[in-house]
Amino acid sequence: MMTSQWLIMPVAVPAMTAAMLVLALRHSLTGQRIISIAATALQLIAAIGLYGLAGDGETRAYLLGNWPAPFGIVLVLDRLAATMLLLAGLLAVGVVIAAIGAWDRRGRHFHALFQFQMLGINGAFLTGDLFNLFVFFEVLLIASYGLMLHGGGARRLKAGFHYIAVNLIGSTVFLFAVGTIYAVTGTLNMGDLAVKVPQVATDNQALLAAGALLLLTVFAIKSAMVPLHWWLPPTYGSTSPPAAALFAIMTKVGAYSIIRVYTLVFGADAGPLANIATPWILPAGIATLVLGTIGVMANRNLLDLVCYSVIASMGTLLIAIGLASPAGLAAALYYAVQSTLTSAGLFLLAGILLKEKDGCGTLVQIPQPMPLYAGLYFLFAIAMVGMPPLAGFIGKFLILDAGRAASHLASVWPAVLVTSLLLIIGFARTGIRLFWNGPAVAETPAPHVAPMLPTVVVGAMVAAVAMLSAFAGPVMNDMTATAEQIFTPQRYIAAVLHRQLASDLVGE
Repeated sequence: MMTSQWLIMPVAVPAMTAAMLVLALRHSLTGQRIISIAATALQLIAAIGLYGLAGDGETRAYLLGNWPAPFGIVLVLDRLAATMLLLAGLLAVGVVIAAIGAWDRRGRHFHALFQFQMLGINGAFLTGDLFNLFVFFEVLLIASYGLMLHGGGARRLKAGFHYIAVNLIGSTVFLFAVGTIYAVTGTLNMGDLAVKVPQVATDNQALLAAGALLLLTVFAIKSAMVPLHWWLPPTYGSTSPPAAALFAIMTKVGAYSIIRVYTLVFGADAGPLANIATPWILPAGIATLVLGTIGVMANRNLLDLVCYSVIASMGTLLIAIGLASPAGLAAALYYAVQSTLTSAGLFLLAGILLKEKDGCGTLVQIPQPMPLYAGLYFLFAIAMVGMPPLAGFIGKFLILDAGRAASHLASVWPAVLVTSLLLIIGFARTGIRLFWNGPAVAETPAPHVAPMLPTVVVGAMVAAVAMLSAFAGPVMNDMTATAEQIFTPQRYIAAVLHRQLASDLVGE
């Protein structure tokens, strides 16, 4: 189908743009900005088009080089991939605009690294096999190393070393995992794996289970799941605000991979290995939520507060995924969208309120008008902790409802409700310190002048979260349809392998 050719756009555009920026425009920052913004806007337009295309419920596959699966590289578009692509596109446009004028001039090749990062993120959402998932992971990680260190500073360099070391270990484990799975099944195409995993001989099931759990370990690192979360606060807290804002979706790449692999390949139809990750995800999600909340309570620094709130939000998201139900997954997707926008907005807001020196953020006079920035902080805070009326409250309410339906009321409800109360205290305390007991605002213009573009982007992100709240019904209808599609993987398998659907599915 001709429309399927558009699946290559989110991958091809950033790849060609990054090469152009490095080879032809490396000495022209103005040219880099123009091309980078245009390419990012084009990716968003493509993501919107693909989201509309996926709305009919069909799964579409693009075969690179027209090599048939499972022998060639395949990109796959369904509702889940389209949703994540749209989220990444929206976030990318905001980040690249916020970076212009200040942060992109503090080091070399910001925009090229940014485009390579988008190449890895978009490719991870679209790829249809585990090896290319590894490849796109490496692309986005290598780009993130450069973005993380962009601008220099001793603290940033130290945190970057730890970040690189952790991810190199994760990449090595990833290779062990895909090697083990390939040795047992003879394929890494996810659609083909979904067919072959239930047929694995009894003697090889333990080895395949080891590969599946090794893969879960890798995704746990990427999603900052306890106890593999410790790299996130120093990394996100040390890098530049635009980079940290873009990194807000990197943990969602880990969560996306968990959803994709452990519903499609090791889901309910995987025979003896069915739902192999489910017993681990829910307890780990609760532990991640609790530890992230403790981090919020223990830190008074704004950046550290935001970093640990990201961990807490990932814990909430993993709890919803761990419920292993369509209702839980729909709630997880809704919560993932709002938490990504909220986290990114908080990082950008912190960049406005803090002045960087040697990779460290120090509080200076709050820019005028102070009520504007206090109001933005307040709105982001109530969205992050889950207070009404913003989308964070709706997302947590949906997760609680899904937990009740899945008979996890005794574990999910206390964890979510108690930590929400503690998060309210933590954010309120920091807000009081910043805007009430913080540095007095001078009558003369403060030397710390707020940049206009980041302020506009932060306001737009608040508006986006508010829109998610106002249109929660239609959004949840789409998320519910996405979750139902994920839990009926036969369409995905048929699209990738070009097989005829079962008769019961054809009649739907």
